[in-house]
Amino acid sequence: MKNGKKAFGFGSALLALTLAMTGCTGGGGSSTVSGEAKGGEGGTAEAAGNAYVLGEQPLEFSFYGHYDWYTMPNWGEDKASEWIEANKKVNVVPISSGGNAKQKLSTMIVSGELPDVIWTERGADVESLRKAGALVPFDDYLDKYPNLKKWAGQETIDMLRSEDGKLYQFPNWYTTQPNGNAGYLVNKKIYNDLGAPSLETTDDLYDYLVQVKDKYPDVVPLEVGQSAGGVDIMTSAFAENRPYQYSSLSMKAIPSGDTLTSVFTDDVFRETLVYANRLYREKLMSQDAFTQPLEQVEQKIITGKAAVYVASSPTEFGAIGNSILSEEDPEAGYIMVWPVHKEGLDKNKIFPGTYNQLGWNVSVITKSAKDPEAIFAFLDWLTGPEGQRISMWGPEGLYWDGVDEEEAPKFTEAFTTDTKGRDELMNSTVNLQWVGNTVYVDNSKMKFESTLPEDKKSWETKWQSEITWKTQYDTTEFVNLNPAGDSSEGIIEQSVGEIYEKAKAQAILNAGSEEEVLAILDQAEKDAQQVGYAQLLEYKTQKWKENLEKLGR
Repeated sequence: MKNGKKAFGFGSALLALTLAMTGCTGGGGSSTVSGEAKGGEGGTAEAAGNAYVLGEQPLEFSFYGHYDWYTMPNWGEDKASEWIEANKKVNVVPISSGGNAKQKLSTMIVSGELPDVIWTERGADVESLRKAGALVPFDDYLDKYPNLKKWAGQETIDMLRSEDGKLYQFPNWYTTQPNGNAGYLVNKKIYNDLGAPSLETTDDLYDYLVQVKDKYPDVVPLEVGQSAGGVDIMTSAFAENRPYQYSSLSMKAIPSGDTLTSVFTDDVFRETLVYANRLYREKLMSQDAFTQPLEQVEQKIITGKAAVYVASSPTEFGAIGNSILSEEDPEAGYIMVWPVHKEGLDKNKIFPGTYNQLGWNVSVITKSAKDPEAIFAFLDWLTGPEGQRISMWGPEGLYWDGVDEEEAPKFTEAFTTDTKGRDELMNSTVNLQWVGNTVYVDNSKMKFESTLPEDKKSWETKWQSEITWKTQYDTTEFVNLNPAGDSSEGIIEQSVGEIYEKAKAQAILNAGSEEEVLAILDQAEKDAQQVGYAQLLEYKTQKWKENLEKLGR
């Protein structure tokens, strides 16, 4: 739910050109993307001079999730949106990507009609829409509808502002406190059968995986997930205060003093790949890491066929697996361990996961919207306490009844006794949570969990409170470092990314020794520099410094 999925850019050059050429076409319920579109920068609610009140009149708008994987559930078919439709008179009309988000959005742009709301990754592509005059700024709405301003805070809002100083992006799962699930999941049954040995250091982990391989030949000792994402997480084990994001495909830049430097020459990244290569050669980690689909990873975890699982969100499959396995055998299931570290490092300075104040992705309102202020009013309500309670746990009276002095829900007995029904309800609304309020949801959940006996606590919440939230690193200063895809730096980044992916796979899968791993990375550095890596790093460094200035750091 809070984990970013892969975004699909829609081609900034084509976008800007098409938007600029799009005139006064359009029909039906949508308008053009020109500056004279319906709603403009104010819309009917603002023209009335008063704050829009949800439920006084019907509100309908179209919604497009700009992801290949995303299909919006039919509005009104789950308990939460059914209540919203009945009580707030809001109807959201989905527009599907059809499994090809890039093509779908390009088609809508060419036709001259954009959806009222686009849910997508923040960054260069949003800026292309903004520069083309297609988006509605939110600044005039912030004081009239106070939830976003209250819960996200001024610093987060300012980080989301565009180059013109205005706010166009409504964040999802923004936060002012640590959150996240990255870390190490351990098969409890296997761990106890092997005597519950120490799993503190990378050497401990290696020795443990050897034992697993010897005694459990049908089990994957270390599962690193799809595209070997777990190897990225493991870079955190080889240095203090070192989040995996630095050397991930998304960033590929290592802070050194006041400059961002090459990932290929980074000692931590190099040491990690040497370690991963050894595990792969000795068949101690998943042998199909670069080819397996996500569904295959899930099956391994929920059936107990992995001894250790390292990932950015291992709790997602771990919670399901723990429930299934422990129901069959009370001694089975999963636990989490404190993140492993290289011998000699301080375990309390190891951060396998990251979070940032801006959260995951954003919603933007286009000038196709008849009443953009009304849509903002809805999103602001949805991100507030009442909206979050209903979208997370359904209407009042089933799993919660009333609120306390901090507006946290008072959960009913059914919340802990009807776990199947509760989970089904929550799963039905996951893909409708476009403006998640991390602090409100997490604090409400933790407040309730603290009142329960140990055997009644949620498995996932237990490990979040004990380990994962304590071991996530604040990377707010590194947001929005990526250039526009059609810029010279963007073209360089694409090339460097391809070099990175090839080198990482070769270093893990093909190298026969430490020397060969390092030689592969040395060659990748040369190749990257030839396509302009230095220019890209200079660009990212400048963006980083701009972020630091905004944050006052």
